[in-house]
Amino acid sequence: MEFVSQLDISFFLLASLGAAVGIFFGAIPGMTATMAVAVCLPLTYALDINHGLALLLGLYVGGISGGMVPAVLLNIPGTPSSITTTFDGYPMAQNGEGERALKIGIVSSIFGGLVSAVILFFFAPVLADLSIRFSYVEKFLIIFLALTVIAALSRNLLIGIFSGLLGVWFSLIGAYSISDGGNGHTRLMFDFLDPWLHEGFALLPVLIGLFGIVTILSEAAKGVRNDLSGASVNFGKGQRFSFSQLRGQLTNLTRSSVIGTFVGILPGVGGSAASVLAYTQEKNFSRDASQLGKGAPQGVVASESSNNALTGGALIPLLSLGIPGDSTTAVLIGAFTLQGIQVGPLFIGDNTDTWHLMMVALVTANFIMFAVMFLAIRHIARIVMVPKHILYPIIVMMCVAGAYAINYGIMFDVWTLLIIGVLGFLMTRIGLETAPFVIGFILGPNAEVYFVKTIESYGNLTVFFTKSSIAVLLWILIALSVFFSVYLHVKNRRKQHADAA
Repeated sequence: MEFVSQLDISFFLLASLGAAVGIFFGAIPGMTATMAVAVCLPLTYALDINHGLALLLGLYVGGISGGMVPAVLLNIPGTPSSITTTFDGYPMAQNGEGERALKIGIVSSIFGGLVSAVILFFFAPVLADLSIRFSYVEKFLIIFLALTVIAALSRNLLIGIFSGLLGVWFSLIGAYSISDGGNGHTRLMFDFLDPWLHEGFALLPVLIGLFGIVTILSEAAKGVRNDLSGASVNFGKGQRFSFSQLRGQLTNLTRSSVIGTFVGILPGVGGSAASVLAYTQEKNFSRDASQLGKGAPQGVVASESSNNALTGGALIPLLSLGIPGDSTTAVLIGAFTLQGIQVGPLFIGDNTDTWHLMMVALVTANFIMFAVMFLAIRHIARIVMVPKHILYPIIVMMCVAGAYAINYGIMFDVWTLLIIGVLGFLMTRIGLETAPFVIGFILGPNAEVYFVKTIESYGNLTVFFTKSSIAVLLWILIALSVFFSVYLHVKNRRKQHADAA
């Protein structure tokens, strides 16, 4: 219980500030929880790991929850995970029940967040203890499985695979370290770039570029016609919220929260998949499924409890395996990197105080999110009207200053920010996917090390198939993920042909 002594007022203030700022980011269409964490990541440079994580976890929880505001009031998902909230939240707002829909979503959000925190607390240490026993073979196959799952759940399997491999390629640029089995020479780059890229692209400027600059460029490409500063928010005067209205929703809340948590464990899947799956299950089990999509409160319950449960679920593979569960937890790796801490199987055992403080921060952020949004939702709703032409230049300035300061003032990190930002924007324009690229960039170096160490130890490739029963199980899971992707692709093609006919 030594961690209790570190629970000072600044810890709770940072978690609270993070939740409040995260709500602000999530409530503005086009901005996400991932962007909030990426933009504020450099601020943790001045903090220790525990206080820095309190701020970032608050941003994570607040950003996911804030996305419901434009989803309900404007029919625009504030974050990708809020897409299904629009199905019933917006019809409720049109019927004069906007405030009621938002408060149902807020209660569902804290329920999902707390359920996922409980599952995280008990499941992550067990998975970490199991993964400690893994050899280089199993560690490589777990990374391979993660990349395969991400590719399989992309819009197109080949595009997902290519995006992931592109990320791996970028991660390997620079000197091939002797300690990793290399010769110490630079690779995958022109010789004249050696003074800047000898150590490769720095992780943090890459993350800020992909989730800060790319978002700004994407929104700018849409033009000022989509600015909502001239719109208005009307809550209406319909039925007001009462906690009794959630009576009978316990099964829906629990099922959706568990779905969101375990979808979060799958690397790179994201909250949109969690909310769609939970919404679909509620439609399958609902007594009156015909009302869903027409302003049914149970639809908002399923969507918001599942996408907020993603927060705890996505932290499970990050803290136990070193594999980020979604794009936001990928950015969280930057916070650990700043403090010289490596996440993975040994993290929880070697950093027990930090682990417990993360749990306290996660629970605190959920309660602060609930209090702020429930009591001040009418004021928070006005956030959607902030003019983007005022907001975005400030964010760009924060991104540039953060990238420059992270590594003690290296100008090339600013160029990295801009290069990766432009590259990421072009990727989205030609149909490539950011999530596989990010996960590939983060996991690429470890995948190479595990592969090379395995070959050095055993001298052949057959060991990847015969090392252990766990290796065989991982190959089965890899095959199933690919099969699932092919099945969905064929199914969607047939559906498109049937609709065309």
